[in-house]
Amino acid sequence: MAKNKQKGKKQKNVFQVANKHLKNKTKVKPVTTTLKHINTVKKEKVESLNQIFTEVQRDVKSISKSVAPEPKKQIQVVREPPKESVNIDNAAQLFSQL
Repeated sequence: MAKNKQKGKKQKNVFQVANKHLKNKTKVKPVTTTLKHINTVKKEKVESLNQIFTEVQRDVKSISKSVAPEPKKQIQVVREPPKESVNIDNAAQLFSQL
């Protein structure tokens, strides 16, 4: 009745599934715990720096309030016009004598 059945060995599949046997996870890696520790240390450092900078900012504000900026006066520079007119010919003659 079953004439189409193969006798003996079965033919291997041409296409095989990659990573057919998956490994079971056994332990939690210690990397995650060290990363958590590093993150908490970073957070503590950031908080301390934030406190220091806020104190510095308050100090700067109080100093800037106590020292009022003096109004700047505009300084006018007065240039006097030359009394004698410049004679280019005489200047060229003097340079040629040197």
